[in-house]
Amino acid sequence: MDILSPPVLGILAPFIMVVLIVGIVMFKKVRENELRVHQDLRSKEMEHERRMKELEIERVRLELEKAKTEQKV
Repeated sequence: MDILSPPVLGILAPFIMVVLIVGIVMFKKVRENELRVHQDLRSKEMEHERRMKELEIERVRLELEKAKTEQKV
């Protein structure tokens, strides 16, 4: 009796189909989660870059104010 004979294949086919369907659905969910996490990470990265630019501008502004006050004194 061969494992790929029609009676054995007929019995195993529904189980194999269920496993494949569950695998595809799980892969889709994992991929969607991966994309969501990547998008969240990118938005946090962009927010961090924006904040760093704001801090750099603030640092330059304070240095200019400090230089102006030192010139007056």
